[in-house]
Amino acid sequence: MSPYNVMIALYPHMLATSLTLPFEMLQAGYAYAKRHVPNCRALSIELLSHNREPVTAHSGLPFFPGRNYDDISHCDLLILPSLWRNPRPVLRQQNALVAALRTMNCKHTAMIGVGTGNCFLAEAGLLDGHPATTHWHYAAQFKRDYPKVDLKPEYFITQAEGLYSVASLNALADVIVHLLESLYGRACALHVQRNFSHEVRKPYEQQRYLEGMNERHPDELIAQIQFWMKNNLSAELSITELASSFDISQRSLTRRFKQAAGLSPNQYWRKLKIQSAQELLASSNLTINDIAMELGFSNQALLNRLFRQELGQSPSEYRALVRKKLFDSSG
Repeated sequence: MSPYNVMIALYPHMLATSLTLPFEMLQAGYAYAKRHVPNCRALSIELLSHNREPVTAHSGLPFFPGRNYDDISHCDLLILPSLWRNPRPVLRQQNALVAALRTMNCKHTAMIGVGTGNCFLAEAGLLDGHPATTHWHYAAQFKRDYPKVDLKPEYFITQAEGLYSVASLNALADVIVHLLESLYGRACALHVQRNFSHEVRKPYEQQRYLEGMNERHPDELIAQIQFWMKNNLSAELSITELASSFDISQRSLTRRFKQAAGLSPNQYWRKLKIQSAQELLASSNLTINDIAMELGFSNQALLNRLFRQELGQSPSEYRALVRKKLFDSSG
Protein backbone atom coordinates (compact mmCIF):
# COMPACT_ATOMS: atom_id res chain seq x y z
CA MET A 1 0.00 0.00 0.00
CA SER A 2 1.41 3.39 -1.01
CA PRO A 3 1.86 6.03 1.71
CA TYR A 4 -0.79 8.67 2.29
CA ASN A 5 1.01 11.72 0.93
CA VAL A 6 0.26 15.09 2.48
CA MET A 7 1.71 18.29 1.04
CA ILE A 8 1.53 21.76 2.57
CA ALA A 9 2.05 24.77 0.34
CA LEU A 10 4.30 27.56 1.57
CA TYR A 11 4.14 31.24 0.67
CA PRO A 12 5.13 34.55 2.30
CA HIS A 13 2.95 35.99 5.08
CA MET A 14 1.33 32.63 5.87
CA LEU A 15 0.31 31.87 9.43
CA ALA A 16 2.71 29.24 10.76
CA THR A 17 0.05 27.74 13.05
CA SER A 18 -2.11 26.75 10.07
CA LEU A 19 0.86 24.66 8.93
CA THR A 20 2.24 23.31 12.20
CA LEU A 21 -1.14 22.36 13.71
CA PRO A 22 -2.18 19.88 10.97
CA PHE A 23 1.42 18.66 10.70
CA GLU A 24 1.59 17.74 14.38
CA MET A 25 -1.93 16.32 14.54
CA LEU A 26 -1.34 14.07 11.53
CA GLN A 27 1.99 12.91 12.95
CA ALA A 28 0.34 12.15 16.30
CA GLY A 29 -2.37 10.16 14.54
CA TYR A 30 0.18 8.16 12.58
CA ALA A 31 2.24 7.44 15.71
CA TYR A 32 -0.93 6.08 17.38
CA ALA A 33 -1.87 4.03 14.31
CA LYS A 34 1.56 2.40 14.12
CA ARG A 35 1.03 1.10 17.65
CA HIS A 36 -2.64 0.15 17.48
CA VAL A 37 -3.77 -0.31 13.84
CA PRO A 38 -2.49 -3.46 12.11
CA ASN A 39 -0.96 -2.82 8.67
CA CYS A 40 -1.79 0.88 8.89
CA ARG A 41 -1.07 3.04 5.87
CA ALA A 42 2.21 4.93 6.09
CA LEU A 43 2.06 8.72 6.26
CA SER A 44 4.30 11.17 4.42
CA ILE A 45 4.16 14.94 4.98
CA GLU A 46 6.15 17.30 2.76
CA LEU A 47 6.41 21.06 2.33
CA LEU A 48 6.47 22.67 -1.10
CA SER A 49 7.12 26.12 -2.50
CA HIS A 50 8.06 27.84 -5.76
CA ASN A 51 11.39 26.32 -6.87
CA ARG A 52 11.84 24.89 -3.35
CA GLU A 53 12.72 28.35 -2.08
CA PRO A 54 12.79 28.79 1.73
CA VAL A 55 9.75 30.67 3.01
CA THR A 56 9.47 32.83 6.10
CA ALA A 57 6.08 32.86 7.81
CA HIS A 58 4.51 36.08 9.06
CA SER A 59 5.84 35.30 12.54
CA GLY A 60 9.40 35.16 11.24
CA LEU A 61 9.72 31.37 11.42
CA PRO A 62 11.65 29.98 8.43
CA PHE A 63 10.54 26.85 6.56
CA PHE A 64 12.62 24.81 4.14
CA PRO A 65 10.53 22.84 1.62
CA GLY A 66 11.64 19.68 -0.11
CA ARG A 67 9.24 19.94 -3.06
CA ASN A 68 8.23 22.53 -5.64
CA TYR A 69 4.88 23.31 -7.20
CA ASP A 70 5.54 20.90 -10.08
CA ASP A 71 5.06 18.05 -7.57
CA ILE A 72 1.73 19.33 -6.28
CA SER A 73 -0.40 16.73 -8.07
CA HIS A 74 1.48 13.82 -6.46
CA CYS A 75 -0.34 13.92 -3.15
CA ASP A 76 -3.49 12.64 -1.47
CA LEU A 77 -4.05 15.77 0.62
CA LEU A 78 -2.99 19.35 -0.05
CA ILE A 79 -3.21 22.02 2.67
CA LEU A 80 -3.20 25.74 1.86
CA PRO A 81 -2.38 27.76 5.02
CA SER A 82 -4.05 31.01 5.92
CA LEU A 83 -2.48 34.39 5.23
CA TRP A 84 -1.96 37.29 7.61
CA ARG A 85 -4.13 40.27 6.69
CA ASN A 86 -5.25 41.02 3.13
CA PRO A 87 -4.43 38.05 0.87
CA ARG A 88 -4.43 40.03 -2.41
CA PRO A 89 -0.72 41.09 -2.45
CA VAL A 90 0.45 37.50 -1.92
CA LEU A 91 -2.02 36.15 -4.47
CA ARG A 92 -0.59 38.48 -7.13
CA GLN A 93 2.88 37.07 -6.47
CA GLN A 94 1.86 33.40 -6.54
CA ASN A 95 0.90 32.82 -10.19
CA ALA A 96 2.88 29.58 -10.21
CA LEU A 97 0.86 28.14 -7.34
CA VAL A 98 -2.47 29.20 -8.89
CA ALA A 99 -1.43 27.66 -12.21
CA ALA A 100 -0.49 24.41 -10.48
CA LEU A 101 -3.81 24.32 -8.64
CA ARG A 102 -5.72 24.64 -11.92
CA THR A 103 -4.39 21.21 -12.87
CA MET A 104 -5.70 19.58 -9.70
CA ASN A 105 -8.62 17.16 -9.53
CA CYS A 106 -10.39 17.07 -6.17
CA LYS A 107 -11.61 13.53 -6.94
CA HIS A 108 -7.99 12.36 -6.70
CA THR A 109 -6.55 14.86 -4.24
CA ALA A 110 -8.34 16.24 -1.18
CA MET A 111 -7.62 19.90 -0.50
CA ILE A 112 -8.04 22.06 2.59
CA GLY A 113 -8.10 25.83 2.29
CA VAL A 114 -7.55 27.52 5.66
CA GLY A 115 -9.09 30.98 6.18
CA THR A 116 -7.82 33.31 3.47
CA GLY A 117 -5.89 30.37 2.00
CA ASN A 118 -9.19 29.55 0.30
CA CYS A 119 -8.48 32.46 -2.05
CA PHE A 120 -5.93 30.26 -3.84
CA LEU A 121 -8.58 27.62 -4.55
CA ALA A 122 -11.03 30.31 -5.66
CA GLU A 123 -8.42 32.05 -7.84
CA ALA A 124 -7.77 28.73 -9.59
CA GLY A 125 -11.51 28.28 -10.23
CA LEU A 126 -11.72 25.09 -8.17
CA LEU A 127 -14.46 26.50 -5.94
CA ASP A 128 -16.70 27.76 -8.75
CA GLY A 129 -20.23 26.50 -8.15
CA HIS A 130 -19.23 24.99 -4.79
CA PRO A 131 -19.76 26.13 -1.20
CA ALA A 132 -16.82 27.67 0.64
CA THR A 133 -16.06 29.78 3.68
CA THR A 134 -13.21 32.05 4.70
CA HIS A 135 -12.05 34.32 7.52
CA TRP A 136 -15.02 36.47 8.53
CA HIS A 137 -13.09 39.72 8.11
CA TYR A 138 -12.57 39.08 4.38
CA ALA A 139 -15.93 37.48 3.59
CA ALA A 140 -17.34 40.54 1.79
CA GLN A 141 -14.17 40.97 -0.25
CA PHE A 142 -14.13 37.25 -1.09
CA LYS A 143 -17.73 37.44 -2.30
CA ARG A 144 -16.91 40.40 -4.57
CA ASP A 145 -13.76 38.82 -5.96
CA TYR A 146 -15.24 35.36 -6.54
CA PRO A 147 -18.95 35.69 -7.35
CA LYS A 148 -19.10 32.16 -8.79
CA VAL A 149 -18.32 30.66 -5.38
CA ASP A 150 -21.27 29.81 -3.12
CA LEU A 151 -19.89 31.57 -0.05
CA LYS A 152 -21.21 30.33 3.31
CA PRO A 153 -19.68 32.77 5.83
CA GLU A 154 -21.94 31.51 8.62
CA TYR A 155 -20.23 28.09 8.50
CA PHE A 156 -16.78 27.29 9.86
CA ILE A 157 -16.46 24.25 7.59
CA THR A 158 -17.74 23.46 4.12
CA GLN A 159 -17.18 20.33 2.08
CA ALA A 160 -17.69 19.79 -1.64
CA GLU A 161 -16.39 16.44 -2.86
CA GLY A 162 -12.69 16.58 -1.91
CA LEU A 163 -12.61 20.33 -1.27
CA TYR A 164 -12.60 21.32 2.40
CA SER A 165 -12.89 24.98 3.26
CA VAL A 166 -12.35 26.09 6.88
CA ALA A 167 -12.63 29.52 8.48
CA SER A 168 -10.49 29.02 11.60
CA LEU A 169 -7.78 26.93 13.22
CA ASN A 170 -10.33 25.15 15.40
CA ALA A 171 -12.27 24.18 12.28
CA LEU A 172 -9.03 22.99 10.67
CA ALA A 173 -8.39 20.76 13.68
CA ASP A 174 -11.89 19.28 13.34
CA VAL A 175 -11.28 18.43 9.66
CA ILE A 176 -7.95 16.79 10.49
CA VAL A 177 -9.67 14.65 13.15
CA HIS A 178 -12.31 13.72 10.55
CA LEU A 179 -9.62 12.69 8.03
CA LEU A 180 -7.70 10.69 10.65
CA GLU A 181 -10.86 8.72 11.39
CA SER A 182 -11.13 7.84 7.69
CA LEU A 183 -7.45 6.86 7.58
CA TYR A 184 -6.89 5.07 10.87
CA GLY A 185 -10.25 4.61 12.58
CA ARG A 186 -12.31 6.28 15.28
CA ALA A 187 -10.07 5.33 18.20
CA CYS A 188 -7.13 7.11 16.57
CA ALA A 189 -9.23 10.19 15.79
CA LEU A 190 -10.52 10.40 19.37
CA HIS A 191 -7.00 9.97 20.74
CA VAL A 192 -5.74 12.92 18.72
CA GLN A 193 -8.81 15.01 19.51
CA ARG A 194 -8.40 14.43 23.26
CA ASN A 195 -4.72 15.33 23.17
CA PHE A 196 -5.08 18.48 21.10
CA SER A 197 -8.40 19.86 22.32
CA HIS A 198 -10.49 19.17 25.41
CA GLU A 199 -12.98 21.94 24.73
CA VAL A 200 -16.66 21.15 24.25
CA ARG A 201 -16.86 20.79 20.49
CA LYS A 202 -19.51 19.65 18.07
CA PRO A 203 -18.53 16.74 15.81
CA TYR A 204 -17.35 17.55 12.29
CA GLU A 205 -20.50 16.04 10.79
CA GLN A 206 -22.76 18.36 12.79
CA GLN A 207 -21.05 21.65 11.99
CA ARG A 208 -20.02 21.54 8.35
CA TYR A 209 -21.96 22.60 5.28
CA LEU A 210 -21.86 19.52 3.07
CA GLU A 211 -22.63 20.09 -0.58
CA GLY A 212 -25.72 18.13 -1.55
CA MET A 213 -26.55 16.93 1.97
CA ASN A 214 -27.02 19.09 5.05
CA GLU A 215 -29.68 20.02 7.53
CA ARG A 216 -30.97 22.67 5.15
CA HIS A 217 -32.20 19.87 2.92
CA PRO A 218 -35.44 20.30 0.95
CA ASP A 219 -37.41 17.63 2.83
CA GLU A 220 -39.61 19.83 4.99
CA LEU A 221 -41.18 16.94 6.88
CA ILE A 222 -37.81 15.55 7.96
CA ALA A 223 -36.73 19.08 8.95
CA GLN A 224 -39.82 19.30 11.17
CA ILE A 225 -38.98 15.95 12.75
CA GLN A 226 -35.39 17.07 13.37
CA PHE A 227 -36.67 20.26 15.00
CA TRP A 228 -38.98 18.20 17.23
CA MET A 229 -36.09 15.92 18.24
CA LYS A 230 -33.86 18.87 19.18
CA ASN A 231 -36.58 20.34 21.37
CA ASN A 232 -37.67 17.08 23.02
CA LEU A 233 -34.39 15.50 24.11
CA SER A 234 -35.92 14.09 27.30
CA ALA A 235 -38.47 12.02 25.35
CA GLU A 236 -37.87 8.33 24.85
CA LEU A 237 -37.95 7.94 21.10
CA SER A 238 -39.98 5.19 19.51
CA ILE A 239 -39.59 5.33 15.74
CA THR A 240 -43.02 3.75 15.33
CA GLU A 241 -44.67 6.36 17.55
CA LEU A 242 -42.70 9.19 15.94
CA ALA A 243 -43.72 8.08 12.47
CA SER A 244 -47.34 7.86 13.56
CA SER A 245 -47.21 11.35 15.10
CA PHE A 246 -46.04 12.83 11.81
CA ASP A 247 -48.42 10.68 9.72
CA ILE A 248 -45.74 8.75 7.87
CA SER A 249 -44.90 5.05 7.77
CA GLN A 250 -41.89 3.86 9.74
CA ARG A 251 -40.26 2.56 6.56
CA SER A 252 -40.71 5.88 4.73
CA LEU A 253 -39.49 7.82 7.75
CA THR A 254 -36.29 5.77 7.98
CA ARG A 255 -35.61 6.00 4.24
CA ARG A 256 -36.29 9.72 3.93
CA PHE A 257 -34.43 10.59 7.13
CA LYS A 258 -31.30 8.73 5.99
CA GLN A 259 -31.49 10.37 2.58
CA ALA A 260 -31.90 13.88 4.03
CA ALA A 261 -29.67 13.77 7.12
CA GLY A 262 -27.18 11.04 6.25
CA LEU A 263 -28.07 9.16 9.45
CA SER A 264 -30.91 6.94 10.58
CA PRO A 265 -33.42 8.53 12.98
CA ASN A 266 -31.97 6.53 15.88
CA GLN A 267 -28.38 7.51 15.02
CA TYR A 268 -29.35 11.18 14.73
CA TRP A 269 -31.30 11.04 17.99
CA ARG A 270 -28.38 9.42 19.80
CA LYS A 271 -25.89 12.02 18.52
CA LEU A 272 -28.14 14.87 19.68
CA LYS A 273 -28.38 13.35 23.16
CA ILE A 274 -24.63 12.70 23.42
CA GLN A 275 -23.89 16.28 22.31
CA SER A 276 -26.26 17.61 24.96
CA ALA A 277 -24.67 15.32 27.55
CA GLN A 278 -21.24 16.75 26.64
CA GLU A 279 -22.51 20.28 27.19
CA LEU A 280 -24.14 19.41 30.53
CA LEU A 281 -21.04 17.57 31.75
CA ALA A 282 -18.93 20.64 31.02
CA SER A 283 -21.22 23.44 32.11
CA SER A 284 -23.39 22.06 34.92
CA ASN A 285 -23.00 20.39 38.30
CA LEU A 286 -25.65 17.77 37.57
CA THR A 287 -24.65 14.23 38.45
CA ILE A 288 -24.17 11.81 35.59
CA ASN A 289 -27.31 9.98 36.67
CA ASP A 290 -29.26 13.27 36.63
CA ILE A 291 -27.97 13.99 33.13
CA ALA A 292 -29.04 10.53 31.98
CA MET A 293 -32.55 11.12 33.33
CA GLU A 294 -32.64 14.64 31.86
CA LEU A 295 -31.92 13.24 28.40
CA GLY A 296 -34.45 10.43 28.53
CA PHE A 297 -32.08 7.52 29.12
CA SER A 298 -33.64 4.72 31.13
CA ASN A 299 -30.52 4.47 33.31
CA GLN A 300 -27.02 5.82 33.74
CA ALA A 301 -25.45 2.62 32.41
CA LEU A 302 -27.06 3.20 29.01
CA LEU A 303 -25.65 6.72 28.83
CA ASN A 304 -22.23 5.39 29.86
CA ARG A 305 -22.30 2.73 27.14
CA LEU A 306 -23.44 5.05 24.33
CA PHE A 307 -21.06 7.81 25.45
CA ARG A 308 -18.12 5.42 25.34
CA GLN A 309 -19.19 4.15 21.90
CA GLU A 310 -19.34 7.69 20.53
CA LEU A 311 -16.34 9.29 22.24
CA GLY A 312 -14.16 6.45 23.45
CA GLN A 313 -14.33 7.50 27.11
CA SER A 314 -16.81 7.50 29.97
CA PRO A 315 -18.87 10.58 30.93
CA SER A 316 -16.84 10.97 34.14
CA GLU A 317 -13.54 10.83 32.22
CA TYR A 318 -14.85 13.39 29.75
CA ARG A 319 -15.99 15.73 32.54
CA ALA A 320 -12.60 15.52 34.26
CA LEU A 321 -10.72 16.37 31.06
CA VAL A 322 -13.01 19.23 30.06
CA ARG A 323 -13.15 20.74 33.55
CA LYS A 324 -9.37 20.66 33.78
CA LYS A 325 -9.10 22.45 30.44
CA LEU A 326 -11.80 25.03 31.10
CA PHE A 327 -11.28 25.83 34.76
CA ASP A 328 -7.63 25.19 35.58
CA SER A 329 -6.16 28.69 35.50
CA SER A 330 -2.66 27.27 35.82
CA GLY A 331 -2.82 26.41 32.10
